[in-house]
Amino acid sequence: MTDTPTVRFNNGVEIPQLGFGVFQVPADEVVEPVRTAIESGYRLIDTAAAYQNEEGVGKAIANSGVDRNDLFITTKLWNADQGYDEAMRAFDVSLGKLGLDTVDLYLIHWPLPKRDRYVDTWKALEKIYADGRARAIGVSNFTERHLNRLFDETGVVPAINQVELHPKLPQEELRAFHASHQIVTEAWSPIGQGKGLLEDPTLTSIAEAHGKSAAQVVLRWHMQLGNVAIPKSVTPDRIQQNIEVFDFELSDADMGAITALGSGERVGPDPETFDVA
Repeated sequence: MTDTPTVRFNNGVEIPQLGFGVFQVPADEVVEPVRTAIESGYRLIDTAAAYQNEEGVGKAIANSGVDRNDLFITTKLWNADQGYDEAMRAFDVSLGKLGLDTVDLYLIHWPLPKRDRYVDTWKALEKIYADGRARAIGVSNFTERHLNRLFDETGVVPAINQVELHPKLPQEELRAFHASHQIVTEAWSPIGQGKGLLEDPTLTSIAEAHGKSAAQVVLRWHMQLGNVAIPKSVTPDRIQQNIEVFDFELSDADMGAITALGSGERVGPDPETFDVA
């Protein structure tokens, strides 16, 4: 089993740096990939209410044979449940589906600035955290503007911000902002959702030089930047390969060449305009 490094949150809790995401994995198909991931050494499992597969994730956790205290489980509040009371109810629903008493990390999935409810929602997460029902709380897809408002109007700095981040969208300014406020950066779609990134000649050349796949090179880039990353796959061989990134190191030149691929190109929506219930 691969030993995965951890990253320390601003409250002292540690999160595995490389985890397993289950975005777009159907509820009736999620148990087996999660089981495979845990057997391969993953200890961070990332789901969300919106994925509609929390129940399957919970079954995989329960049947894994791994002590609950050795797993790090993240789920997220969906947009339709923003607001203090709604968030409190939604958290209970997620816990029930997962079959857990607590989660390790609970996130607001999107800021939805046009609805302007994320501050009240965050106050619900603060209550959940104060009650010990989540070991840490954070946000997803928040920009500097959204984070600054939380700083100004609430009492707990998010432990983490999970955002779209890959070589075409390296998020250098946001990562620096996070670092200045002791917020961990977590990358969703860390290898670009298979939309052409892994065929880039720069990546394939670096991969060949290291005897690794392009996906492994990109994930190693994340690790050396200090990001947490949650690649998703349902293919056992790729699930295994994605965690085998701790036995090589990219040079400064490699790292610079990969970051230079940044074009600002997103594979997902813009957090400033995204508004879906």
